Amino acid sequence: MPCKRCKSNPVIQLPNSNIKLCKSCFIKYFERKVLNTIRKYNLINHKENIISALSGGKDSLSLLYLLNKIASKKLDFKLSALLVDEGIKGYRDKTIKTAREFCEKNNIKLHITSYSEVTGKTLDKIKKQFPDTIACSMCGVLRRYLLNKKSRELKANKLATGHNLDDEAQSIMMNQFRHNIALSARLGPITGVKRDKRFVPRIKPFYFLTEKEVATYAFINGLMDEFNECTYCTESNRFVVRDMLNSLEQKYPGTKHSIVASFLEVLPLLKEKYKNQKINSCKICSEPASSEVCNACNLLQRIRQ
Repeated sequence: MPCKRCKSNPVIQLPNSNIKLCKSCFIKYFERKVLNTIRKYNLINHKENIISALSGGKDSLSLLYLLNKIASKKLDFKLSALLVDEGIKGYRDKTIKTAREFCEKNNIKLHITSYSEVTGKTLDKIKKQFPDTIACSMCGVLRRYLLNKKSRELKANKLATGHNLDDEAQSIMMNQFRHNIALSARLGPITGVKRDKRFVPRIKPFYFLTEKEVATYAFINGLMDEFNECTYCTESNRFVVRDMLNSLEQKYPGTKHSIVASFLEVLPLLKEKYKNQKINSCKICSEPASSEVCNACNLLQRIRQ
């Protein structure tokens, strides 16, 4: 069946539909959907300083590529990229090379920070120190800490991430399984329950696009030549939830869309419920925390001991 719009050869069949689109029509569809999300949820305003989290993978490269395109043609905002080097041999070193080359080619300022700067060790060494601890749990704490701290130091108004619909569906289900509804209240196209100068709001322009759509966009724009997964991803709970949702999606198409759509209906109620939740300042580093000492400092104390 040819492209629904121009009758050319299709490159993708859109999720949960019989619509097939050619390369040109799919790019228009994809970019229009991102722009609509940005406008509907007020993700980016004129003259804002936007930092895009960059890993060198398909999602983050696609996001930076499109934001750069939008910045020059649709909206007037400052754009730069921030990469966190966890120190994963055989994985991160390759993606850093890809990220550097992309930013140089597109004249985008790239900022790089690393776990070694704050811990004195790479994630590989930290994992060896704590072999029985899931690497993703330690990595997530340090990554969130550095992304927020560095974005604030760079005076960013927003931090853009490449999270797509699949990622959000996984996060929603993980929080349900863990009975962590307070954490779900922070989700959505723009994160956070209330504005706090210590937090740089995170925006997700790919919120309503599936992983398959983002991968297709990356491929046809020459942003992805091979698929790399983190060495430690199989340890994570997210990996298990991802496979579960993919299995359900295959049997019952539309499952992921339904999870996210249902969640967005109750999200305003969750934000209202937790809007008065106190945000402390860590007594060690002064970063925002839910208790006296933030998770990052707790982890750092363990590492240094």
